[in-house]
Amino acid sequence: KMAGDSRFPDVDTDGSEKSEEMEIVVNVGGVRQVFYGDNLNQYPETRLAELVSCLSGGYDSIFSLCDDYDPGKREFYFDRDPDAFKCIIDVYYFGEIHMKKGICPICFKNEMEFWKVDLKFLDDCCKAHLSEKKEELEEIARRVQLILDDLGVDASESRWKRCQKCIWKFLEKPESSYPARVIAVLSFLFILISSVVMCVGTIPDLQVVDAEGNRMEHPTLDSIETACIGWFTMEYVLRLISSPNKLHFALSFMNIVDVLAILPFYVSLTLTHLGAKLMELSNVQQAVQALRIMRIARIFKLARHSSGLQTLTYALKRSFKELGLLLMYLAVGIFVFSALGYTMEQSHPETLFKSIPQSFWWAIITMTTVGYGDIYPKTTLGKLNAAISFLCGVIAIALPIHPIINNFVRYYNKQRVLETAAKHELELMELNSAEGKAAGSRSELEDLSREGKDDPFYSSRIKVSHSDTFIHLLSEEKNYRTRLQSCK
Repeated sequence: KMAGDSRFPDVDTDGSEKSEEMEIVVNVGGVRQVFYGDNLNQYPETRLAELVSCLSGGYDSIFSLCDDYDPGKREFYFDRDPDAFKCIIDVYYFGEIHMKKGICPICFKNEMEFWKVDLKFLDDCCKAHLSEKKEELEEIARRVQLILDDLGVDASESRWKRCQKCIWKFLEKPESSYPARVIAVLSFLFILISSVVMCVGTIPDLQVVDAEGNRMEHPTLDSIETACIGWFTMEYVLRLISSPNKLHFALSFMNIVDVLAILPFYVSLTLTHLGAKLMELSNVQQAVQALRIMRIARIFKLARHSSGLQTLTYALKRSFKELGLLLMYLAVGIFVFSALGYTMEQSHPETLFKSIPQSFWWAIITMTTVGYGDIYPKTTLGKLNAAISFLCGVIAIALPIHPIINNFVRYYNKQRVLETAAKHELELMELNSAEGKAAGSRSELEDLSREGKDDPFYSSRIKVSHSDTFIHLLSEEKNYRTRLQSCK
């Protein structure tokens, strides 16, 4: 019947029934919805609006829009997500769409594309959620691609390029091999040893006196410091040589910190041996001492080996607004309470509040609950003002703290999820690659089905792997299967 007749016998083709008054029955995943033509025709480019005029086109026109059709009930069937469909049809009644909680934004975007509804009808709050998920998928794709690049070996590359990649992985990616982990641990230990030596070298009992009577670091500690600087220098030079993008490497914040941790040693060494000829000895010693203080920058090198410190840095970056509010609250309180404290303490003959700017210090240590006691009120009104400033300081500090903590927890959990998702994608890609080989051998599957139907692992061995979070960015790469096969 379908081959012989291209039209349904019950379809009214003479135009007697106006499209505006026509009822369209849609069954999406078992959920029936009734629409009228006048509502659907508000957005004629959508798939539901095309159903109004498809009946006169026959089978080809109808089945190009839906999965099945019942001519008796005039009901269109779609094998789609009914929950997402309930959100999408809001555009015909309210002119905008909101995603319900629990629906994957990426899947919802695919549903909107299927129903031919433009993304501009999605509300701004939902667009932000969709953009966040897109960024997560892009980050997962980037991580997976980096892992695949590390696993793959391009035979067309020169020996020097391959050597650069090996050095880069060896120094930058501790998870790539056991020796790389050892190097990362050694680098971490050198940072700690250098920091400890810097602190211990300031103890007077461990210092020695030179010929001019000036105290200087013990020679043993100086030797340990030199060895640590040598390690840091060698590490930085090797990383710079093996870096794929040297300009980006040099301008990176953590690499600038590395330079600041290394540079004072060589500058002070140069000033010690050559600076005495150009300037007075006292000036040279002051410059060397100032450069030695800059060695504290090397403690920030720990952030390279600590995901917790990196997460804290990111959380502070994302919390500039909250930190600004905190500083604003404190600034207003400091100005108000220091002025009140100065005014109330003027009646006391032994007042410690000499001026309002001098009272700023008292307000700061009071509102931050430090309370050194070097400046304190002596009058009753001054003490009352101090108590109020203390309570306001606690409130002002406590209010913005919760959003900052939430940003830290959110980013930390997000990084863990992204790492797990990247590993999951790699496992799925490897399974798909292996099962693609198995699917090509029909006799092997038949033997497996005859031998292992009673095997409890039978279904899991022949079941095709499927990922609901398939990353389209990775599908453009044609060589990831061979790379995964080469690393087995």
